[in-house]
Amino acid sequence: MLFRSKRFSSRPDDDLVIDISEEFGVRKLHFGHDDTQSAMRISDPLELVLAYSRCVFGALLFVPVPKTMLLIGLGGGSIAKWAYARLPETRITCIELHPQVIAVARSMFGLPADDERLEVIAGDGAAHLVGMGEDSCDFIVMDAYSATGIAPPLATTEFFAACRDRLTDDGVLAVNLWGSDKRFQQYCERLSDIFDGHLLLLPARQKGNVIAFGFRKGLGEPRWEQLAQRAAGLESAYGLEFGEFVTDLARLNPHNDRKLFV
Repeated sequence: MLFRSKRFSSRPDDDLVIDISEEFGVRKLHFGHDDTQSAMRISDPLELVLAYSRCVFGALLFVPVPKTMLLIGLGGGSIAKWAYARLPETRITCIELHPQVIAVARSMFGLPADDERLEVIAGDGAAHLVGMGEDSCDFIVMDAYSATGIAPPLATTEFFAACRDRLTDDGVLAVNLWGSDKRFQQYCERLSDIFDGHLLLLPARQKGNVIAFGFRKGLGEPRWEQLAQRAAGLESAYGLEFGEFVTDLARLNPHNDRKLFV
C-alpha cells in the first residue's frame, strides 16, 4: 500500500513516499526506504514496539509526569498514542509537517481523534515553537525524520535553543538521534552547549537510536541507588524497562560507581 505527498519544493527528492508493510502481526510505517519509522502490533496497538520509543519515556526517571507534552514529528503516532492512554494527566500536542502522515496514523495506526487532551496539527515544528510566545511545556519530544535522516531545520542551535526556552523550569527535551549519523557528535555538542551540560544520552538496545535528554536545570548528580528505586516504581506502573534504562545510562554518560554526573 503506497501513499504519496509532495512538499513545496522544486527538488525532486522532496517527494515523501509513505509505505505501509505488515508482517508477523506487526504493521510498519516507512518513508520511501527500508528503515522503519513506526511500528504497531496489531493485537496490542498500544505496545511501544520500537525500543527508541520506549526510551523516550526514560525522562520519567528524572522529572515528574508531564502536564503538557509537545511532540514534533508524528510518524505512526506510537509515542502520542501511548502517552494519551498511559499518562491521563498529560495534555499532548503533536506537530506534523505532512497531512498525509496524520491521515495514515489515524487510519492505519489507531491514533485517536482530537479531544481536550490530544491535538494534532499539520504544520512546521520550528514555526510552532516560535508561535507559542511565552507559553511553556513540561516535555518536548523531537522525533522528526525524513527518508534521508533528521530534518535539518530541527537540529540547529537556534531550534534547540527555542525548545529550551519553551520548557518549564523542570522541563526536558528528548531528541531522537541516530548514533551512526556522521553529525551525531555535533548534535550532542549543540545540545550540551544549549543546556549548559545538563545532557544525558540513553542508547536504545534496538538498532542505533540514541535519545538525548536536555534538562532545563541540573539534576543534582543522581545516585544509582535512587535511580534503581525510581525505576522499579515506574516499571511497575507503566510496564516499560526502566531498570534497563538505568543500566544503559552508564554506557554514554560521565559517572562513577555511585552516581551520574549531569
